[in-house]
Amino acid sequence: MGKRQAGEPLEDVVAADSPISKKARLEDFPAPEPQRNGHSQINGHGLNNDARNGNGISQTAYQQEQGPEEATQSPQFPQSLQAEDGEDDEQSAYSTISRQTAPTEGYSDLYLDTINRSVLDFDFEKLCSVSLSNINVYACLICGKYYQGRGPKSHAYFHALEIGHHVYVNMQTKKVYVLPEGYEVKSKSLEDIKFVVDPKLPKEEVIMLDKVAKDAWDLSGKKYRPGFVGMNNIKENDYFNVIIQALAHIPPLRNFFMLEDLSSTASSELATRFSVLVRKIWNTRAFKTHVSPHELIQQVSRQSNKRFDLLHQSDPVDFLSWFLNNMHLALGGSKTKPGTSIIHRVFQGKLKMESQRITAKADAGDRLRFEEAAEVIVETTRYLMLTLDLPAAPLFQDELDRNIIPQVPLTSILSKYDGVKAQEHLSMRKRYRLLHPLPPFLLFHIKRFSKNKFVAERNPTIVTFPVRSLDMAPYVEPNPAAHPVGEPIWYDLVANVTHEAVRTRDDSVEGEAERKVWRVQMRDRARDEWLQVQDLFVERVATETLFTKESYLMVWERRREGKGKGKGKGKGVSGGEG
Repeated sequence: MGKRQAGEPLEDVVAADSPISKKARLEDFPAPEPQRNGHSQINGHGLNNDARNGNGISQTAYQQEQGPEEATQSPQFPQSLQAEDGEDDEQSAYSTISRQTAPTEGYSDLYLDTINRSVLDFDFEKLCSVSLSNINVYACLICGKYYQGRGPKSHAYFHALEIGHHVYVNMQTKKVYVLPEGYEVKSKSLEDIKFVVDPKLPKEEVIMLDKVAKDAWDLSGKKYRPGFVGMNNIKENDYFNVIIQALAHIPPLRNFFMLEDLSSTASSELATRFSVLVRKIWNTRAFKTHVSPHELIQQVSRQSNKRFDLLHQSDPVDFLSWFLNNMHLALGGSKTKPGTSIIHRVFQGKLKMESQRITAKADAGDRLRFEEAAEVIVETTRYLMLTLDLPAAPLFQDELDRNIIPQVPLTSILSKYDGVKAQEHLSMRKRYRLLHPLPPFLLFHIKRFSKNKFVAERNPTIVTFPVRSLDMAPYVEPNPAAHPVGEPIWYDLVANVTHEAVRTRDDSVEGEAERKVWRVQMRDRARDEWLQVQDLFVERVATETLFTKESYLMVWERRREGKGKGKGKGKGVSGGEG
């Protein structure tokens, strides 16, 4: 008896997909292949041996890598099980990789419990740990490593399959994705991670940084002060750390780099990375109590042709001079026109220099005589930093056979700029005088190191100074139009970079060698306290002991004058914030 044909397919009756793949049915019951234009086609798609052997996988994966948004399949079923009769049934199920555009309903927080915030460190340069590429970098939120891309052929995708780490954040857009599924996670629980990647405080909080004392706690519950955190000394970059710490505590400079959006402007990578580091120093929701300057110092190393790097210790003042000039250009400043960037508006001042040539002649008795030329050359130049020369250190010990540590007041070495004291340089005699207006911040470089053909020498002279109320009026040429004659010009100390020579054992012929240790002392304006930072160590210091160290670089802030100032009317100068 012949078999009766079924009235309707079994799939419609059971309302379930058949457990046997369509490819298997095609192999069991091959259908004749229609010929069109001399080529073998099925449903309008030509097949060759490569397609049958699964060699089309790489091409399909490449198309899927362009983005999960282009995927049209359901998030619950593979594409091979959703193919309609009009689609290519001959293609292998493994040649199409399923990507989801959204999480499965009810599983939006899948894998978020595997995130390990304690290992996340976004301070290092954003390079893929496999390809060392800085393009389209993602950070694994489970192990903290960087990987490139999130497509089916990317390193992050393979890391998710091999290790089982599924949550990644894009370091540029700060979007979080789950791999290998490929959908974006939108959860409020991830906001703290996105903030640590690129911390941005609102303008109201930035303005109050110096007015309200605020403490914060890291992931382990350790207390710290935002703005006064340690900086990692990766190898020999302590000279770099003290300069960055000092610049991060100059209010107009700090506020500019914390509030200005440099990523959308034509600013260079140097300005962008410095901005990120300053914001991390003042971060109130940090995961740890220190920061690492690795990302910025790598950019500095490339831009300075490895003149300043993390493997060799350099001079802090040399680095500061290079950094300010390159930052001025990075912000679009002009080489000739003053005041074209925040750097010049904060630090640049004018200086008058008088030069007089000295000639040597022999008189009638064949005696050598030095005569000054009658002509005095007057020049006006601009400066970002003022160099102060120390008097010569004593060569002998005292009667108790102890080393003499000489002291000199800051006002004594500032007399170089009073316009009276002359400095001899080669065959020229020069006098210097500051001009109005003085910049909002003055940088003093106390010159301690000198080199000649044979040896490098260090001057250990201690410079004594007042922490507040340094009068700069005696060193500025009077100008009634800019400042009343006889009125003081007060400056207060902001930061002080100190040097310490530490002796290390050395078996060489020269004897013991000295290692340079750099520290920076900074004022906490909100608490009116001073703190000292050396790499990762932060400690309070007494104001009375600041001058006992070998000061090398000083940052002074001009005190703001009160409004409505007048003579003889009981209106004095407001102290303001030092």
